[in-house]
Amino acid sequence: MGVLKILRAAASGDKQADRVVPPSGYTATLTGFSAAAMAFLAVFTLALALATGRLADRWSAELARTATVRISAPKGQMQAQTTAVLNVLKTTPGIKSARPLSDAEQRKLLAPWFGPDLPLDSLPIPRLIEVVEKDGGPDVEGLRLRLAAEAPGAIYDDHTRWRQPLVNAARRLRLLAGISMALIALATAAMITLAASAALAANATVISVLRLVGAKDTYIARAFVRRFTLRALGGAAVGTLLAMGAVLLLPSAAREGGFLTGLGFQGAEWILPLLIPFLAAFVSFWATRMAALRTLRGIS
Repeated sequence: MGVLKILRAAASGDKQADRVVPPSGYTATLTGFSAAAMAFLAVFTLALALATGRLADRWSAELARTATVRISAPKGQMQAQTTAVLNVLKTTPGIKSARPLSDAEQRKLLAPWFGPDLPLDSLPIPRLIEVVEKDGGPDVEGLRLRLAAEAPGAIYDDHTRWRQPLVNAARRLRLLAGISMALIALATAAMITLAASAALAANATVISVLRLVGAKDTYIARAFVRRFTLRALGGAAVGTLLAMGAVLLLPSAAREGGFLTGLGFQGAEWILPLLIPFLAAFVSFWATRMAALRTLRGIS
């Protein structure tokens, strides 16, 4: 049964049967609060997973489009090997551009580890050439063979060792997000089951009277299912809206791609959290239905 059919069935049920379920009390509060809290957590779990996935994908894509040639050679051969490497790169299909990094750029790259006053002239630091690849990239193995022949001190690094961990991290984050969402759904089902069972047990006398006048267990169960499904839907809707408002207050994405910025939704992703209340109603429907039928069988 689809989510929309379940909501339609819950909304169009016998409203008179709702008198069986107490309209207030701790079960109503527990159901609404549980659904709101779990929906709030689900929105942030979804936002964090999407944001970290975007960040890892962006880093991976940027690394995939660039490469580096590292030249280690004696000082007297450095310029000749640099020129040879540039000539090889210019004639290699799949290479868009290549340029050697200046001393200032290399000093900036090494500053976090060695400080800003690194004496490049007195240290045997390799010369770096920044390479931008075209779509599809070059034949890496063939390029490495050409570099080995033309410039023995040159090593082509396509950043695979940096890119693969980011790809793996994105996959694992999405997997963890899916597991977290499943745990949230199970916790919601457990709390709603407890609330429905408590409500049924508290109304054991009323249920016995209803049975005496001919009410079937399915009729009584539908009353509980309808009430608890709508409670869960309302509570989850409140929790989702509060969470979406909180996400809007988070810092926007920084140009540098910082990890603690941009932890929200972008574009069509804002539709995803709006599905959470309906999923909460779906979980509540089946949890309440199973709890009601099981509890009614135990009430004599």
